[in-house]
Amino acid sequence: MLMLIAVMACKQEYPAVIHVDGGRLHVQGIAMDKKARLMYCSFTSAFFKTDLEGNIIGSITGINGHLGAMTFDAKGRKVYASLEVKDDAIGKGIADALGVERHERSSCNFYVAEIDVDKVTGLDIPFDEAVVLHPMHEVRKDYLESVTIDGQEYEHRYGCSGMDGITIGPGFGKSGKRKQCLYVAYGIYADMNRKDNDHNVLLCFDLDDLSQPVAKYFVHTGNTRYGVQNLAYDKATKKLYLAVYKGSKPQYPNYSMFTLDMKQEPFVAKLSDVPYEESEVLQLKVSEGSHFKWGSTGLCPLGDGSWYISHQGKADGSQYCDATLYNENPFLTDGANDSLMH
Repeated sequence: MLMLIAVMACKQEYPAVIHVDGGRLHVQGIAMDKKARLMYCSFTSAFFKTDLEGNIIGSITGINGHLGAMTFDAKGRKVYASLEVKDDAIGKGIADALGVERHERSSCNFYVAEIDVDKVTGLDIPFDEAVVLHPMHEVRKDYLESVTIDGQEYEHRYGCSGMDGITIGPGFGKSGKRKQCLYVAYGIYADMNRKDNDHNVLLCFDLDDLSQPVAKYFVHTGNTRYGVQNLAYDKATKKLYLAVYKGSKPQYPNYSMFTLDMKQEPFVAKLSDVPYEESEVLQLKVSEGSHFKWGSTGLCPLGDGSWYISHQGKADGSQYCDATLYNENPFLTDGANDSLMH
């Protein structure tokens, strides 16, 4: 059975479902503040702070960009969220929904938004009062760059559509003893006609210095539609979880969830089917793949083996998130093997 039934209670006595009404645009990510018993949600153009009954007690709204996945640093009391400001179909759709001006290619940019949750004290707090933006120069460079494959020019190096998944966790392998890292995952366009977009890309930063990545990892998953939607490090299993919109290339299993073992040592090798990348690069291997319906719009491990996972939907013209409690890891393995990794 690929999906476990959510339970009514767990060790921490959290609600089985936290229902949040989000408005016009759908939920992108969730994060839990266990000490304060609060949940944080991103609804594309809005950040919500809710109690455990789903009541919105603080918000930042009207963001003309794609506020995506998020993660919470309990020590620093900051939410870190991905923020895309771009000119593609997603960016145009958000601007049109808000009734504001679309972004031009020259104004495209990508950020980690550092949100001070204790400054979100009411509804519609001004963005600049609670948020510090950290530019992701590496993401912007790959988004804007064009490449040539077999004489054909393509936009977006590696198929980069920007960034979305984000989480805090240790380093891989021996570096896992290093202080906490922030991982940011690229978005990847689902183009069936190119061969260089079959890797997901993770940037690794020291959490106290987001000016430049300390590592850039490539993970051969097969092509995925818009890349890693949500990224989560789970302390209970010591693994990294990549929730994606599954791809369509027939030569791949097209899983919707990939798992990376944090104990693995990254390896250096040439990228397969990326002829313009002449250098050897850091790579990671998928340890497991599975088919799971939920997770792409919110993935939040609680650290004790239980999870909150977003079940998104729409009712009466309004988007909602049912953050649903699972008392154990719901991602049953379908047994990804070496044919997927190489």
